Amino acid sequence: MKIKTQYVCQSCGYAASKWLGRCTGCEGWGTLVEEKVGHTSNREAALEAAGLHGALLNAGRTQWVGLEPDEGEEKLGPQRRMGTSISELDRVLGGGLVPDSFVLLGGDPGIGKSTLLLQMAQGLLKKQPEVKILYVSGEESIDQIRGRAHRLGVSGKGQIFLAAETLLENVFATIKELKPDVIIMDSLQTFSTGMLESAPGSVSQVREVAARLMSLAKSSGVNIWLVGHVTKDGNIAGPKVVEHMVDTVLYFEAEAGQTYRLLRTVKNRFGSSRELGVFEMEGEGLREVLNPSSLFLAERKSPVAGTAVSASLEGSRPILVELQGLVTPSALSVPRRTAVGMDSARVSLIAAILEKHMKLSLAEYDLFFNVAGGLKLSEPACDLAAAVAIWSSREDIAIPNGWLFIGELGLTGEVRRVSQPEARIEEAKKLGFKTVVIPKSSADRLGKVSGIELVPLQRIDELPRLFR
Repeated sequence: MKIKTQYVCQSCGYAASKWLGRCTGCEGWGTLVEEKVGHTSNREAALEAAGLHGALLNAGRTQWVGLEPDEGEEKLGPQRRMGTSISELDRVLGGGLVPDSFVLLGGDPGIGKSTLLLQMAQGLLKKQPEVKILYVSGEESIDQIRGRAHRLGVSGKGQIFLAAETLLENVFATIKELKPDVIIMDSLQTFSTGMLESAPGSVSQVREVAARLMSLAKSSGVNIWLVGHVTKDGNIAGPKVVEHMVDTVLYFEAEAGQTYRLLRTVKNRFGSSRELGVFEMEGEGLREVLNPSSLFLAERKSPVAGTAVSASLEGSRPILVELQGLVTPSALSVPRRTAVGMDSARVSLIAAILEKHMKLSLAEYDLFFNVAGGLKLSEPACDLAAAVAIWSSREDIAIPNGWLFIGELGLTGEVRRVSQPEARIEEAKKLGFKTVVIPKSSADRLGKVSGIELVPLQRIDELPRLFR
């Protein structure tokens, strides 16, 4: 019998009957790989091997209930969550783990994903001693996982179980026997199912594994963590459809040469999708950074031209960050515009506003812009501080310590109001800032703030008068 094959795009999952140099789905070049088409008999045999049918662990007909609870049923209330004892992780998740949620954690290899999950497992036991956790690794042996846990000081207390397995059917058999409350699958690209004949890590395997794990989480009320590696272009390896399946997508990031780690929410069905958690990697594992603003401003000493401080709102948390601009004469016919940590188009836009409304000559100067500490800013509230940093470097005027700038810039030069100025000002007050430059409309609404001098600014061309 001839084995049927198809060519599947490793980026978007598009399937073609013959090889194509360019995928017609995502228009990527050289992404189609030949895969065998699984047979129905193989699919049934794989399910038979694990003893799982229908809704995996909950076999039988689909259960349904009414929108409103019946008499005797538990009344509607806040979403039940499990605390992890790691406040930064709980913040990013929206208050803790939701029992039947499906979480995807992505990050570069070696950044500390497994370390974070082991520490989370121990933290769960501190809050819920009866919780049962299964850690399944497709990359490491049990001895390697135990060695890392010993180094981190993680104790299972008879409630954390380890497995080294790559075949999904065997994992499901273990789950059926153990009945854990939390499952950690490390990592997505190493697991495969006997229902398909393609290699582990291929699009069809990744998609099938993720779909069956999602079904398990929703039908059995189990919290599942799925680990994924990040590719060179910054996306989690595998088709984008995996991110659509899960409830929460977290990215674990680090700037080259830095010891701190940023845990960022990209998608969250149970909380804010803009939260940020900050950790510092040490020999004993990850340590929470409860005051990130002090970390990102730690190197700020005496006033220097070309720097300004702003307050960016990451979810519900305001973080103070230093913005740096360097304006130097250019020997090129087309001056360079380079930005790190902020969209380069946004920086060019701010430079154009300064040229138009402040008559600041930048046409013959190279402009380099940087967000200190490796943070990536996308909030318009940092526009004013970026403009001040560029102006300060060009005019060689140092901004005094203790000044904070908050505001969005419009194309006509006006300084526009931002959301939640009170939280930003309160964070600045904690770190000893004395003067906050804010949009005039926000200053009129806030009135006086004890311990802080509010300086209203209506237009960007009014900036020089503040430092005369």
